[in-house]
Amino acid sequence: MSDSVSSIGSLLSEGNHLVGGRWVSATKGETIEVINPATQDVLLQVPRGGEKDVDDAVAAASEAFPAWRDTSPAVRANLLYRYAEVVRAHAEEIDRIERLEVGRPSWGPSGLPNQLVYAASLADKVRGETLPTTSPDMLGMTLREPYGVVGSIIPWNTPGPTMMVDLAPAIAAGNTIVIKPAEDAPLTCLYLALLAAEAGIPPGVVNVVTGYGPEAGAALASHPLVRRMSFTGSPETGSKVMEACAKNLVPLHVELGGKSPQIVLRDAPLGKAIPTIVRSITFNTGQVCAAGSRLLVEESLRGELVGALSEAFEKVRVGPWYEEVEMGPLISERQERRVLGYIEGAKDEGAELVTGGHKLSGEKFDRGYFVEPTIFDHVAPAMRIAQEEVFGPVLSVISYRDEEEAVEIANGTRYGLVASIWTSDVGRAVRLARRVEAGQVSINSTWSRGVIGAPFGGYKQSGFGRTMGADSVLEYTQVKSVIVNGEA
Repeated sequence: MSDSVSSIGSLLSEGNHLVGGRWVSATKGETIEVINPATQDVLLQVPRGGEKDVDDAVAAASEAFPAWRDTSPAVRANLLYRYAEVVRAHAEEIDRIERLEVGRPSWGPSGLPNQLVYAASLADKVRGETLPTTSPDMLGMTLREPYGVVGSIIPWNTPGPTMMVDLAPAIAAGNTIVIKPAEDAPLTCLYLALLAAEAGIPPGVVNVVTGYGPEAGAALASHPLVRRMSFTGSPETGSKVMEACAKNLVPLHVELGGKSPQIVLRDAPLGKAIPTIVRSITFNTGQVCAAGSRLLVEESLRGELVGALSEAFEKVRVGPWYEEVEMGPLISERQERRVLGYIEGAKDEGAELVTGGHKLSGEKFDRGYFVEPTIFDHVAPAMRIAQEEVFGPVLSVISYRDEEEAVEIANGTRYGLVASIWTSDVGRAVRLARRVEAGQVSINSTWSRGVIGAPFGGYKQSGFGRTMGADSVLEYTQVKSVIVNGEA
């Protein structure tokens, strides 16, 4: 375990971020400690970047842009394929770094190489179209061109996959990028940027600046040379990013979390539903935007389902990243206080605690931020725990009388990211899927598992724009009309 912690220092440069292909310290020389949430050990120190650091990174990206833009799309694609090979070769190191800084257990084979391959396959498919003209000696056409320097602010919960969702399509389209990872978990992003250079992607195309959101993040969103932004995080911070972008009239994509309903009908396949529902809220300790945190169940089925889920929750193996467990710690003391605060608030509002609800104690838990998987029953739709994103392993059970009420409850929050419907009646499932306000609806499943290229994004205050789909590279291009007059 200690060897794994110390090995990070051999992979990354202490106190430096990656700008223009070089490891550099923060202009002011200040650093931030990155903490292992299972033990509170310091993993590494990274720069506390600010406005000047972001300006340097944007300048490096701006300088690299013309050559990268003019690089053949086929060459860009080949470099991305090479990047995928390098990432695959270093998959064990990437996984270890992210598990250490986030606190999660192993998720099996990494999906990062596939994200790169998918974007690479689209790099040379970006095309315009010819347009009808009023005269045979005129030609009209459209071109799709990259924006230039793009910015990405990503959260701490899944730093590797979230970074790649922006990086891969952005550079495939010919943009250069500056990434500001969360201060709680920046190490995976730094290592992935280092591997991009190893794969032969030119200096300045991929830059990572570490620091706090109000300092480095705000400077990136408001920088006058950034032509497009992407942000994943809370609605409150997303609003601030939008305000900064609005001053420079910069387009952006935002993904702002969810309060995802899981609608269980009387004829649901419970043998499949129960383990999937458990995983949907304990996966990454519930620190996932798509976590299925609201369980909507027909009243006649409620007692049976809650009993089965309670039994399954109590069997969830919790522990540090290096053990064979299903759930790790929360990311930080701040997040632990937040989750425990929601649990106490739910009790005060009259929700019934079924299982969990406490900070775990014992030798392997005392130095980390471990909270039990928790179920609340008899939750009213208006309770805070049913309306606000807890971002922890807390499931709220809400009963309904009929389909109409189920839809009303499902749509009754400010969010609209993901929803799941559990039933054996395909016609009813389709009807409900059309009525639920969410960017992604799964039938007898969660999220987009098993589907390649399913667009991901939200309705309402879950955000706007889509990632991961076939148009992901096109999202990083702008359209230019070209009119050629053939008359001499």
